[in-house]
Amino acid sequence: MPKGTGWKDIPIGGLILEAGNSAEYKTGGWRAFRPVRDAEKCIHCLFCWIYCPDSSILVQDEKMVGFDLEHCKGCGVCAQVCPTKCITMTPETEFEKEK
Repeated sequence: MPKGTGWKDIPIGGLILEAGNSAEYKTGGWRAFRPVRDAEKCIHCLFCWIYCPDSSILVQDEKMVGFDLEHCKGCGVCAQVCPTKCITMTPETEFEKEK
């Protein structure tokens, strides 16, 4: 937003004005906790994929293969619905060395 404008100047519906363009907005930077999967415990039930509100579960050949961390907001729904508890929510501060 340009300097000197406030929340009242945001268009109705926010800054995403076209259907289908949310992929252009990298929202992963909002995250305080990152999902981490223990691949050995994962049974590929895809409950995480079904329930993820951000479509941040990566699936290939009907198997969970990782997370889209550019869009994952760290809500923890995937960890909550996982029947084997193979997903843990880890503080982002533990990954600062990777940046």
